[in-house]
Amino acid sequence: MPSISFLADPDAGSAPGPGLLPALPECRDRAWARHAVAVLSGDSHRSADTHLLKPIFPGLPGISVYLKDESTHPTGSLKHRLARSLFLYGICNGRIRRDTVLVEASSGSTAVSEAYFARLLGLRFIAVMARSTSPSKIEAITGFGGECSFVEHTGEVYEVAARLAAEHGGYYLDQFTHAERATDWRGNNNIADSIFRQMESEEAPVPEWIITSAGTGGTAATLGRYIRYRGFCTRLCVPDVEGSAFYDAWATGRDDTEAPGSRIEGIGRPRVEPSFIPSVIDHMIRVPDAASIAAAHVLSDRLFRRVGGSTGTNFFALCCVAAGMMRDGQGGSLVTLICDSGDRYADSYYNPDWLARENIDIAPWRRALERFLDHGGSPFPE
Repeated sequence: MPSISFLADPDAGSAPGPGLLPALPECRDRAWARHAVAVLSGDSHRSADTHLLKPIFPGLPGISVYLKDESTHPTGSLKHRLARSLFLYGICNGRIRRDTVLVEASSGSTAVSEAYFARLLGLRFIAVMARSTSPSKIEAITGFGGECSFVEHTGEVYEVAARLAAEHGGYYLDQFTHAERATDWRGNNNIADSIFRQMESEEAPVPEWIITSAGTGGTAATLGRYIRYRGFCTRLCVPDVEGSAFYDAWATGRDDTEAPGSRIEGIGRPRVEPSFIPSVIDHMIRVPDAASIAAAHVLSDRLFRRVGGSTGTNFFALCCVAAGMMRDGQGGSLVTLICDSGDRYADSYYNPDWLARENIDIAPWRRALERFLDHGGSPFPE
């Protein structure tokens, strides 16, 4: 019968003697992991919550509109929450260590936030993105010390990011796969928990609908799961944009649908991402790009500051839901998100020359939205 080792031999260095057990190993990188989690926790305490705005629209009697302003995060967008969760996910799974090279596939905003967290932790960060990404996002990434690797087509970002991570012996953060699992959807001050806590003292504290567009699908998954977990009657509407695969996937039940890609940065994807969970979505609306951009302009005018195109998508869908509620004699509260600032899109959505090159006419949509917000009816052009 083979012998069994029990104790290390103090006279034999690291080699065990007969019947003795080798010394137990040290916890590699555990001290750095504790430090990294503490750094991320500090950021969370400084910036976890954002304002919930309540603009007044005369044409929507009985409907209270709330805008969760995620643009006020330190990195300027909703993706600040996701990036912090992705970093915690990688650290606590032992995949991110003190010298790990980090790589991400991104349309911009997530990479900005990840570059910020990488700098906080002293890690190298490489963002893989389409060459058409807005210059202000690229400047923000490099401003936080990140590097940019460009591809010609959005669909190429996944393969290139995975290859670069392998070449550097690094870690592919992979927001499109990990977004729905990196965030604790049951609470822990996620965006759903924050919204419902901030709504507690309102006249209609439980929203009839929450409206959020999908990029990874992670925010929609968190909201949909939280609503069910807490037993709320709130329904979830996810608007989708031109050139995106999400709407068709939800409508047909197929997860192999493909599309050319979206002109509205940060939302819509050419494929159905792993973090997109159709079963938690109650309703989807396909929003034309002209409507998204027009809604961003209209809302910007009424908030006295610019919002991005994805916020325009959210706001147009909210107007559609509000119109349906008023038609059916219903009232209550509606919540949507301000995803990021429109200042990032001065060269595109707010540039008349860009709109002309893209053959996008926002004028009829702007008129329809202004009329709807002031007098009711329909947000669609006549």
